[in-house]
Amino acid sequence: MALEELFRRADGQAGSNREQGSNSLSGLVSTLVPNILIAAIFITLFLIFRPKFRRVYAPRTYIDSLGEQRRTPAPSPGLFGWVKDFRRIDDKYILDHSSIDGYLFVRFFKLIVVISILGILITWPILFPVNATSGGGKEQLDILSMSNVPTSNAIRYYAHSLVSVVFLGLVMIIIARESFYTVNIRQAYRRSPWGASRLSSRTILFTNVPKALTQTALFEMFPGVVHAWVASNCKELQKLVEDRDDTAMKLETAEVQLSRDANANRIKVGKGKKAYQATDIQDGTKWINPKKRPTHKLKFLIGKKVDTIEYGRQHLAEIIPKITAEQDKHWKGEGALVGAVFLEFATQKDAQDAWVMMNSRKTKPNKKMAARQLGVNPQEVVWSNLRISVPEHWVRWIVATAFISVMIIFFAIPVAFVGLVSNINYLADRFSWLQWILKIPSVILGVVTGLLPVVMLAVLMALVPIVCRLMAKLAGYVTLSQIELQTQGWYFAFQVIQVFLVTTCVSAATSVVSTIIDDPGQAITFLSTNLPTASNFYINYFVLFGLSAFAGTLLNIGGFVTVVLLGRILPGKTPRKIFQKLTKLSAPMWGSEFPKWTLLGVIALSYSCIAPLILGFSAIGLSLIYLAFRYNFLYTYETSIDTKGAAYQKALQQLTTGVYIAIICLIGLFAIAIDKNRAAIGPLIIEVVFLVAVILFHFALRRALRSHETRLAYDDPVPNPHLHRDVEHGVTNGATNGASAEKTITQSSSVAPPKPTKVPGFISKFLNPEKNSVTNLSSQLDQFYHSPQEPLPVEIAKRAYFNPAVTSPTPVLWIVRDEMGISEREVRNTTKAVPGLVMTDEQATFNAKNKVDWAGVGEGHAREAPIWEEKIVY
Repeated sequence: MALEELFRRADGQAGSNREQGSNSLSGLVSTLVPNILIAAIFITLFLIFRPKFRRVYAPRTYIDSLGEQRRTPAPSPGLFGWVKDFRRIDDKYILDHSSIDGYLFVRFFKLIVVISILGILITWPILFPVNATSGGGKEQLDILSMSNVPTSNAIRYYAHSLVSVVFLGLVMIIIARESFYTVNIRQAYRRSPWGASRLSSRTILFTNVPKALTQTALFEMFPGVVHAWVASNCKELQKLVEDRDDTAMKLETAEVQLSRDANANRIKVGKGKKAYQATDIQDGTKWINPKKRPTHKLKFLIGKKVDTIEYGRQHLAEIIPKITAEQDKHWKGEGALVGAVFLEFATQKDAQDAWVMMNSRKTKPNKKMAARQLGVNPQEVVWSNLRISVPEHWVRWIVATAFISVMIIFFAIPVAFVGLVSNINYLADRFSWLQWILKIPSVILGVVTGLLPVVMLAVLMALVPIVCRLMAKLAGYVTLSQIELQTQGWYFAFQVIQVFLVTTCVSAATSVVSTIIDDPGQAITFLSTNLPTASNFYINYFVLFGLSAFAGTLLNIGGFVTVVLLGRILPGKTPRKIFQKLTKLSAPMWGSEFPKWTLLGVIALSYSCIAPLILGFSAIGLSLIYLAFRYNFLYTYETSIDTKGAAYQKALQQLTTGVYIAIICLIGLFAIAIDKNRAAIGPLIIEVVFLVAVILFHFALRRALRSHETRLAYDDPVPNPHLHRDVEHGVTNGATNGASAEKTITQSSSVAPPKPTKVPGFISKFLNPEKNSVTNLSSQLDQFYHSPQEPLPVEIAKRAYFNPAVTSPTPVLWIVRDEMGISEREVRNTTKAVPGLVMTDEQATFNAKNKVDWAGVGEGHAREAPIWEEKIVY
């Protein structure tokens, strides 16, 4: 639904409110009724489809790649058996079997719901009677908002001011307590036996490392180093690997197409239809039309056309030995260095000490080196950015931030164009040069003015996080989790400014536009009076999101269309594509997911004391969304990027934006009212003092959190149960040996513990109670985290932080077995032409309709596929 449509339903025609009265209730009903109907249809479809399409609605109950410990148990029998399981399973199940990010994401909705309910209990009993009996002349839902309090009755502003102090003050305390809880649960997760035993938890990425600095010097610089991986420039090798993989996939597709075309000819002839058939050949080749062999151009449009199979064999035979030689060179440490190194430490405490040491000017052993990330996962490394130094990174960040800022400011231009398209027929009536538009058939014109703006606006909004993510990568961040966190910051700023503040101002202005035109001098007064009525738009906004997002997320329309509909209409052309479609789960992107929902919390807080009715819709709408995401994290979602809870911690701080906006709006409304009634001075003073108190509290909270998080690192860590393995496999590129590694382990830390926080003890205990301590939270984690990770095989551990181009093997080619013997011959000829290449036609066949069937398509058979690769948890 377009924003313009919501405006019409929430506020009616611009400038009409004062003449015709409020239509806020009718606008709510017109939004609520169709959304309830749509949600009911979606939920009914979900209940029907869920038991039939387990891959779409419950893949976590059987997908092999998750492992037995991380699967969700199969639901109880019966149509509603899953409801019993859904109610029985605790949210911490998500933490134990999915990820800490997924658990905290679901918890975020519960937090906003709790805040909304608290707001209802505080604001409704006081502000509803105050607003409703103030005699401002408003009607319908507007009577419950602050807009019904005229300036002549400004003495009642004391109620709004005092209620805001109580409620918003409690919100800041709740956010503070939740922030301490988040730090503690992240530490408990990280320091659990499972977390402590992970290779990535003890590894730090350093960049801008001087080339003259030897690996032996690195070991002497930091106590506890047991392994080092020095990054090399793999740009040329990466091109070769990409060329090899692209050629291999084209060859695989061509081989399948060759067999499919031949099989199609055989089937047609068998049915008495006309098709190609060679009369002088007796084997399966007689069904292959030489003029229909798969071909492609070496360059787009203008390239030479070649036979894909013959060229693929020849090119792979040439490029694979080159790649092997290049990989050996980098493996031996003979590649050009890029100034980045990964250091593995014996314990998390050693890694933390090194991290603190490198982030302090006084203790930093090398002024040029930069510690870029502690606990870095090799699958998240952006290898192309490792060469970027910290100064260059900050220059890039400034440029990227400036670009995003300009985009946010001028985003109104494309949105305005969308608005013009939606009203193009009205413009055609006014401007003669657009008269030709009126000659368009009404059906087409309806699509242009109705559907097209919605699609255009949806595309524009979808592009914003993509652009933010691209700019974050260009800014020089070295891991995907860092990119997501920066995307989260930029996208949230966009959401607040464009989706909330601009929309609010436009909504308030349009409701009094005719009055302002008649009397421009009263613009500020009229806007202050009508600003609270803009909340009607967001009441509809919560209805829209609460119902449509809840039902749409449950129904999983995208997954249903991709897997079920397109899977039947356009089935995978190769076994590989079928395998990938059926085994790869959806994974939310935190940088774009959190801001959308944080904005709803900000909106609810911003209007909590101006139009408290919005809190009711916030509580209901976000409760529904919570249920939908809780289901998906239990049964359908996997997480691909691990911020280790940092995205949630960032979202909590962003939620305070709603508190600041609420206070500033009240200050503005009270200040404007002073011109007509001096009684507003008292509420204004209270609100200004409260704003100062909130700023000081927030500043102290952030300092206390940093101190608390740092101090936790100095507690005795869980010993690394696999330390012997780390010492045994030594150091990449021969920098040192096991003996020197053991020597560094015995060195004591030179990093002084942090100074104690200045927060008084009773306040600290209130904000960070004992029940939320790291020790207590650790005991709540399931057995999955109480068991150390199985030691990684030595060969896998040694290659962990090499550029994937260095360790990438030649892909296994998987084609389809046919009855004509073509696939058997192609496997034999291809493997003979390309030494070392593996090709197989196992498990895949053509069905009666000449479509690809994979024998392992059933539940729990993914590991049997020839291209199966075990997921490594570093």
